[in-house]
Amino acid sequence: MIMKSCTIDHIALYADDLEAMKDFFLRYFQATANELYHNPKTGFSSYFLSFGGDARLEIMHASGMRHPRKAMKQAGYTHLSFRTGGREQVDRLTKQLVDGGFELLSGPRTTGDGYYESSILGPEGNQIEITE
Repeated sequence: MIMKSCTIDHIALYADDLEAMKDFFLRYFQATANELYHNPKTGFSSYFLSFGGDARLEIMHASGMRHPRKAMKQAGYTHLSFRTGGREQVDRLTKQLVDGGFELLSGPRTTGDGYYESSILGPEGNQIEITE
């Protein structure tokens, strides 16, 4: 049996401040959010964010979350990357984020493998890459 190729449905990210994380993605990345899901028995809450394509980002909060220190270079998922559609859009969004108080990690620049990108440190220390 030949399996149909898979696509990413969603990626999940835990957040301490669920509302601030949602507002960040709505403001800077034009996300749309569903209604808050909350399970009072488990202390779990989440939003699904959509960005115009098929893949979604689930942002979640749960009581009793652990808070290990984040390192920029560690095994596991490293960053979220958003395609903007062009160099001017990368420059514009990067400036908006820096003006909004977010730390610029790199760029905008052309990388050795030909990508035009920048990278910022978003809410709660999450690295976000912005590409053309």
